[in-house]
Amino acid sequence: MSITSGVLVGNPRPASRTLGAAVALRDAVHLVLGDATAGPVVDAAELAQQVFAPDATAVKDALAALAAAKVLVVASPTYKATYTGLLKAVLDQAPGGWLKGVVAVPLQVAASDKHALAVDLHLRPVLVELGATVPGPGVFVNEARLAGDRDALVKELAEELESTGTANALRALLAQ
Repeated sequence: MSITSGVLVGNPRPASRTLGAAVALRDAVHLVLGDATAGPVVDAAELAQQVFAPDATAVKDALAALAAAKVLVVASPTYKATYTGLLKAVLDQAPGGWLKGVVAVPLQVAASDKHALAVDLHLRPVLVELGATVPGPGVFVNEARLAGDRDALVKELAEELESTGTANALRALLAQ
């Protein structure tokens, strides 16, 4: 049985490095699972003009598409020691229990390692509040790692998922 994955990125810049990191993490998840299919990728920057527009449906449609994924990478750059307001505004439109039955892998990107705890202190709790199961520690990527080879980054992220026990937890949760 193939698992479908999704990606939600809350960077206000379209086609950002955070998007690249999130897709690399999704690919690392596929590597550790062995049987996964890439599903929707939502770059919230493309929805920014509609986030607060009355009667706009693009955000709700994107959230509905992502809810069909069994594994969801949710990523943000680190702004003011937490995730972006854009990501928060998108997630605020999600219905209660939106991520029930979804395994979420939070990711934050920052220029300094001093922000490494933000992913578990801020992003993880909002995903759990929305009903997601988060199988291990969130993933932090220093921006400097994004300048290298993409395939090497995917491999490093897969190794990180294995070394933290997240990969085993993912496999166990998805086997249920």
